[in-house]
Amino acid sequence: MIGSGKTTLGTAIAGSLGRPILDLDREMDARLGYSFHELVRTKGWLAFRELEYSICKGFAERSGCVVCLGGGTVRYAWNRDALSGTGFMVLLEVSPEELIRRVRAADRPRVNPGTTLEEDVRLMWERERSKYYEASDLVYHAEGKELEAEVSELTGLLRADARLSDFFRGAR
Repeated sequence: MIGSGKTTLGTAIAGSLGRPILDLDREMDARLGYSFHELVRTKGWLAFRELEYSICKGFAERSGCVVCLGGGTVRYAWNRDALSGTGFMVLLEVSPEELIRRVRAADRPRVNPGTTLEEDVRLMWERERSKYYEASDLVYHAEGKELEAEVSELTGLLRADARLSDFFRGAR
């Protein structure tokens, strides 16, 4: 979900492991040459989702990376299909109240037009939460801890998972 800490935590974990980071939002902005928020405002969500899918397909071809998806990426079957079998998915679970607090300053386009930020986040979570959980190999509660503690704790959980033994070979 938006505001869950994907970029912050993902970047810190990639750095601690000496692995490259791929961030969907940053990649989108780089390809566009401007903020993806502007893409949504001028061309709509369909144009955004088409570019998101193209980026997902490119990410699926990479290996040995930490990937930060967009807040809504896994809500769409075509993205889940493109990414299926390409890596280990972690859901950063954060309460709707904390998500709202974290994204309040960002001028993000609403997924549900005509709603307040609070209504938009709650509606997304209520309507789509099952897709987030179904797409996840691990759920990590990413709230109420310092970044260093989260990096240490989540990295420990990932290292302990036998499905990731190949990924951790050669990592710091």
